[in-house]
Amino acid sequence: MAEPVDFTDRYLRGETPWDSGKPSRELLRVLAEGKLTGRTVLEFGCGTGTNAVELALRGFVVTAVDIAPPAIEIAKDKAHAADVTVDFRIADVLQDNLGRPYDILFDRGVYHCLRTVDLERFQEFLRRSTHAGSWWLSLDGNAKEDTDPGPPVVTESEIHAELGPLFEIVELREFRFETNKSDFRPLAWSILLRRK
Repeated sequence: MAEPVDFTDRYLRGETPWDSGKPSRELLRVLAEGKLTGRTVLEFGCGTGTNAVELALRGFVVTAVDIAPPAIEIAKDKAHAADVTVDFRIADVLQDNLGRPYDILFDRGVYHCLRTVDLERFQEFLRRSTHAGSWWLSLDGNAKEDTDPGPPVVTESEIHAELGPLFEIVELREFRFETNKSDFRPLAWSILLRRK
């Protein structure tokens, strides 16, 4: 098992290249195509809340969690400024119970981290947090490109082996992550899944 990254420390030091400050283009694309149906959303690894606020602005009932308290504080301020309600929580998906099964899950870079920390517990979290027909959009580092330094990466065969037993893989496409550095756009996977 890999050692987890200390995300609280990264936020306190301002070392957060993943925090582009803009809603994810991939999330916006999938929403525009009408592929995420349902009402309740769980965003895990929500960071400073940009995507959670966007989802709330579109009428979803959003619960958004992150392990880093400084990120959640910023996220709450963003929701207040946008005049939307998001249930922001400090939580560790490998340990904490996040309640109901949700209609939609979204993560930007959590699966590619937690699969190497404790895949079995992560899979159990996915099982508890979804119901038959739930959607999950996961954005993850793509092993087809060396991104060191950069996000952890996963191969297409690993995606199928690790997620295929519980989910139908509806769409698997490549894109580039947006970051807060104009010259840093790592190759990524956009994985759209539906719970079997």
